[in-house]
Amino acid sequence: MIYVLVLTVVTAVWGWTFVLVKDAISQYPVAPFLALRFALAVVVMLPIARRLPGRRALRVGGVIGIAVALGYALQTYGMQDTSPGVAGLITGLFVVFTPVIDHFFGARIPPRTVVAVAVALAGTVLLAGTGGGPVVSVGDLLVLAGALFFALQIVLLSRLGPGLSAADLAAVQMAVCFVIFSASGSTTFHPPSGTVWFAVVITGVFASALAFFLQAWAQKHLSATRAALIMAMEPAWALFFAVVLTGESMNAVQGLGAALVLIAVAGHEALPLLTGTNRAGGGAGGGGGVRPGRHARRLQR
Repeated sequence: MIYVLVLTVVTAVWGWTFVLVKDAISQYPVAPFLALRFALAVVVMLPIARRLPGRRALRVGGVIGIAVALGYALQTYGMQDTSPGVAGLITGLFVVFTPVIDHFFGARIPPRTVVAVAVALAGTVLLAGTGGGPVVSVGDLLVLAGALFFALQIVLLSRLGPGLSAADLAAVQMAVCFVIFSASGSTTFHPPSGTVWFAVVITGVFASALAFFLQAWAQKHLSATRAALIMAMEPAWALFFAVVLTGESMNAVQGLGAALVLIAVAGHEALPLLTGTNRAGGGAGGGGGVRPGRHARRLQR
């Protein structure tokens, strides 16, 4: 089906960008890179939105945009001290963190989430495994904290977003990120190299604005659970591209950790589909319960 293919390609691009970003920030400061990325995303996103956001969209998008900016800042700074494959796997934990955070807003935590969180965190510890045992780096912890903020974004979108245009909210979130990163990165800005510009264009245009548009289009024709399951494979794509493009390798302990993370993320989304307990849902911007596939967390990767 064309919609499944489109959403799979979008998810693969998100996984690929972990490698691109890792390479870019090895040559260029993080804050100016993110400022350029979101500046380009806003320029492309505004025509897609077709109008300027209203006051409520500005208020709601502004609040959610702060969570997004914190997520990207933590993730990208963390990637300076961890590999793109590991960063992708850890970031994918937002899928299992989302119901946990939603619990603080009054939602019930499904039993499968408790199991998935335990398995995923165990896998994360194993991912840090070396010959001398697990050593969790500061970068790993920063990326993990970023995943929590991405999960918070999804919860806030579900709680505050109903009734608002998904495109308007996405544009405001991108604009907030641009303002924050421009202010924090102004003193270290300098003209980027061609390699950095390539990463800016791919992440800003294809992995943010156009990916949002294509995801929203595809999800009009797919159930929320099916879309979430496809997007839950982003960590696998991140690991695939890290291995193929950078030669990243893992020892047996780390390989087991990667497998546990993938099982936790994909299993958490697949179980309702297999058991028939999933709730029907629409595309990005809909209301109701929190499902990771229901809102475009990415703006991103």
